[in-house]
Amino acid sequence: MVGESLSLLLLRVVLFYFVILASMRLMGKREIGQLSVFDLVVSVMIAEVAAMTLESEKMPIMRGVVIVALLVVLQISMSWLTLKSVTLRSIVEGKPTLLIANGKIRDDEMRRTRYSLSDLMTQLREKDIATVSDVEFAILETTGKLSVFPKAEKRPVTPEDLGLTVPRTGLPLPLIVDGTVMDGNLEKIGQTRFWLKNELQKYGHSEFRKIFYCSIDNQGSLFIDPKE
Repeated sequence: MVGESLSLLLLRVVLFYFVILASMRLMGKREIGQLSVFDLVVSVMIAEVAAMTLESEKMPIMRGVVIVALLVVLQISMSWLTLKSVTLRSIVEGKPTLLIANGKIRDDEMRRTRYSLSDLMTQLREKDIATVSDVEFAILETTGKLSVFPKAEKRPVTPEDLGLTVPRTGLPLPLIVDGTVMDGNLEKIGQTRFWLKNELQKYGHSEFRKIFYCSIDNQGSLFIDPKE
């Protein structure tokens, strides 16, 4: 009886693991700090449904699956509607709030959003800004993150400011991952395994399987990390 109960529990856990995994994939990729209030509510409700279903053997597992599926459909539907309606989006997700304008803190907005001065200064320090007067604008986003725009004279100098032209940096393309050659990526750069082996030999490496990671950047330079 105990073994049968344990097997049933393990089955429920595995099933709900894949149900929740599929649910989160369907709801889209967002970091925790980027979740809207509605996203957070749905996530908490899914967690609660999963906990109740796993804790209570009397609750049919399909009932929990149906509830989770309904929450996912509701979340996807609401996301689609907020994309189409600016009014609905402002109701569900709220609006960004301007907390600092031209180096001055807007006290009324700080009180309205219940955002403390301590929180504001902490966020500014995290962005390497020590003084409020150095800030042109600071906007509290609907996700709770603070977007900060320093004054022009306080911003880091860029190549554009100096009139310099710099090459574009694209994403490196993996050619070998854990000893396995990425033939598809070799085709993208118009090369073969023979070419790759010759390039590796220039750096003293003769076998693909001994390379943990190898990539090529948009300048044609290889990065090689051999296995230890």
